[in-house]
Amino acid sequence: MNRKTLVLPAVVGLLAACGSTDSGAGGEGAIVVGTTDQLVASKENPAPLDPAVGYEAGVWNVLRQTVQTLTTVPGGGGEPVPEAARSCTFTDTENESYRCTLRAGLTFADGTPVTAEDVKHSIQRVIDIDADSGPVGLLANIDMIETKGEDQVIFHLNTPDATFPYKLATPAAGIVPKAQYPAKEARKGFQVNGSGPYTMKPRSEDGRVVEIAFTRNPSYKGELKVLNEKVEMDLFPDAGAMARALDEKKIHMMTRAMSPEQAHDMLVDPKEGIELTELPGLAISYLGFDTEDPVVDKPVRQAMAQIIDRGEIAGKVYGTTAEPLYSLIPTSIAGHTNAFFNKYGEPSTAKAAKILREAGVETPVKFTLHYTDDHYGPATAEEFKAIQQQLNSSGLFEVSLQGKEWSKYRPEQKRGDYAVYGMGWFPDFPDPDNYTAPFLDENNFLNSPYRSREARTLIPQSRRETDRSAAAATYEKLQDIVATDVPVLPIWQGKQYVASRDGIAGVERSVSATSELQLWELNRPGA
Repeated sequence: MNRKTLVLPAVVGLLAACGSTDSGAGGEGAIVVGTTDQLVASKENPAPLDPAVGYEAGVWNVLRQTVQTLTTVPGGGGEPVPEAARSCTFTDTENESYRCTLRAGLTFADGTPVTAEDVKHSIQRVIDIDADSGPVGLLANIDMIETKGEDQVIFHLNTPDATFPYKLATPAAGIVPKAQYPAKEARKGFQVNGSGPYTMKPRSEDGRVVEIAFTRNPSYKGELKVLNEKVEMDLFPDAGAMARALDEKKIHMMTRAMSPEQAHDMLVDPKEGIELTELPGLAISYLGFDTEDPVVDKPVRQAMAQIIDRGEIAGKVYGTTAEPLYSLIPTSIAGHTNAFFNKYGEPSTAKAAKILREAGVETPVKFTLHYTDDHYGPATAEEFKAIQQQLNSSGLFEVSLQGKEWSKYRPEQKRGDYAVYGMGWFPDFPDPDNYTAPFLDENNFLNSPYRSREARTLIPQSRRETDRSAAAATYEKLQDIVATDVPVLPIWQGKQYVASRDGIAGVERSVSATSELQLWELNRPGA
């Protein structure tokens, strides 16, 4: 999330590094969890696990286990509650000043006290470092951070923001030791130190993490109940390798990201000793545009919205793991409307042709559709082939495809090298603001040149509403703006599946709706 993208890079040669369910990096008795997330240090990003830098789901899945935040969203959803703090509240009626008081006796895992200055330092450094592709946008509304004594932190905001408690619950606001994390630069490497439910020990090969041992932090004080002593995370090159490890009892659970075929096969033909668990999901997939590129000006984007058949893509490519999406805001988030369906209705080549004809656009419109071939899972290539086929079969478009590895794809996308490109999104928190502001506001996640004065007026207006349902009318307007201007084109929203071996409990609580791992929920009944 993020932000945060859905992550599934292919990495060669990691399978041999994965541990067994009896031993391994986590030690005897560890619950071993497989993932296809990849954690890679490079010249461009030597500090992937620094909270000031890391802003994708795989990174946050590590940070969630190791650093605390002042607030946390309960596992079952709802409003944020105190976590590292014993209390947090707005101190004014305008939602512009937010005060938190730390828990008494709070320490980092090494026994060093956690102070208000550590909190201020941790959050201020995210703003000061301002990492490219980092999470700074979540904290951009902070005007000043004030401390009082050893345990009070007051955040003064530039504008009212009722969603601020949610933002403090994200790893972007993770609390790290002031003495170990520089104020103006990122901390290199893979080690993470904090006061969270676990300590961590990573093992890396050739600049890539291959496994992480999480050990329960005996000094942890917070809202979470840790139900195990050790969890090992093993990183696999792809979903197939992860599934083989589950079959061979080398791991207890496979998480991100199972392929649609794997989920379907397990639903149709369950394997003895393995249980498939379906979980709610809030991930979305969408097309982004360089709105300043004349090749894809507004009538072209509208014609694409008129042609693309989301139901066919979701059904044929993803089966039960996805459903068509007609708005940036998923159906399960309050404020959702089917804005694109309301405007365009069923897919229609005739209507698309009329849009282009009336705008004087010469057809076929030619462009390259870019996507990352190692980041979103094995079905990504099929998804974009389906989009290409739908557009080209209309006769109105001549679209070529180009896939590229994420490490190159994301920098080129942000630089504006692509006219049309595919992306995915895991929300930072389950609120409609996090499906609109990151795409429409200033300094948006995509670095998009799209500007809507009305949208940028509506976004701060929506944040004034403490009762989030009261902002529904504002979000309806924002969704209508997106459907009309098409700066992004939503395609589908996903479900989540995890598979686990018999004897492991808490699986249904181990992944949140925002797709973040909650390893503390896993346990062995009777152990």
